[in-house]
Amino acid sequence: MYPTRPRSALRTAVVWEVVRAALERRSAELDQPVLDVLDTGGGTGNFAVPVARLGHRVTVVDPSPDALFALERRAAEAGVTELVRAVQGDTQTLPEVVAPASVDAVLCHGVLEVVDDPAEALSHLTATLHKGGLVSLLAANRTGAVLARALAGHFEEARTVLDAPDGRWGTGDPMPRRFTGAELHALAAAAGLTVASVHGVRVFADLVPGVLVDTEPGAMEALLKLEEAVAAQPAFHAVATQLHLLAALG
Repeated sequence: MYPTRPRSALRTAVVWEVVRAALERRSAELDQPVLDVLDTGGGTGNFAVPVARLGHRVTVVDPSPDALFALERRAAEAGVTELVRAVQGDTQTLPEVVAPASVDAVLCHGVLEVVDDPAEALSHLTATLHKGGLVSLLAANRTGAVLARALAGHFEEARTVLDAPDGRWGTGDPMPRRFTGAELHALAAAAGLTVASVHGVRVFADLVPGVLVDTEPGAMEALLKLEEAVAAQPAFHAVATQLHLLAALG
């Protein structure tokens, strides 16, 4: 089961399958059917609610009260209210709202791009983990943005993304920061994490015209299967919109 509706599954299916399988393995390793999971920046519960439906306890820390309200409503509709805790905060206030070494897994999806200090944010996240705890890290990929801007005909912007320290194509770029795979690996290592796997996310989904996916019979399912097939192949990581790292605290 994907954590979102079919059209959105093009963007989330690869990550969800990695997260689901990792939680299953960790639960078996610990002989612990219920894990404590922290979803930082989890917003409306796109991943938190499906994780709770697996039977795990999920704490969502997000700065938006509106998003947390929507999360609580979504959890209620899914029948998992007792397993989902909504906390207003961010990575800077995390030490104040989550006890150290108290969770089994952390979801950090789309967070490092927007925080002031990615290294500090990741340090705060890993401090909440038990030894051996999992981190699911999803972040915007710089080289994928170069390809996307070039294919859109914005060649100067593509070159800017390639050279800019923050991986942005200009002041109008809505993404505050992008990373290379090497930068993400370095951040993970500095936080004491060992990377177990890397997947490219949205390798083709953001490049294929939406009208084709929405109107061509069977196109969406075929594209989804293609995304899943290439996600773990390093040759495709450079062109993915996002990179997903699964890591563990040593």
